[in-house]
Amino acid sequence: MNRSDKEAIVAEVADKVARATAMYFADFTGLTVGEASELRREFRKAGIEYTVVKNTLAKKALEQVTGYDRVYEKLVGPTGIAFSYDDAVAPAKIIKKFSEKSGKLKLKVAVLEKQVFDGSKLDELSKLPSRAELMSGVLGSIQAPISGIVGAIGALARDLVNVIDAIEKKKAA
Repeated sequence: MNRSDKEAIVAEVADKVARATAMYFADFTGLTVGEASELRREFRKAGIEYTVVKNTLAKKALEQVTGYDRVYEKLVGPTGIAFSYDDAVAPAKIIKKFSEKSGKLKLKVAVLEKQVFDGSKLDELSKLPSRAELMSGVLGSIQAPISGIVGAIGALARDLVNVIDAIEKKKAA
């Protein structure tokens, strides 16, 4: 690989690092070609970019975007990087599921919103609610008071009708 190819890879990875809301660095030692293809397919379905880059090139790309000093020490051995742009938790769920299934994929380090987490935190990261789950919870919280008001107004109208009906029956009698 010549110098211009390496510079292009570093620039591409640095661009992905700058755009990503989350990055997951995983050791894929022992994965068969079929398992690696399956992993890539799962990432692609979730809208996550997965790239295997030489550690030295990944380190140079991370150096271009500040704040990732704690990641450098984890760049040892085969490293695959999952870049997530929308849902920061989705890669953790995929890596956890795949790791439990094959036992070969290990999370080295994760970076969510510029915060670095050790690979041992995979269980906790995978249990976090996804962006869609958070949004639905917020919408539910916003709609709850509105539906309560509608219910209260409906109850008042029903009570008023019952009172008028009772007065009408009393006058008729």
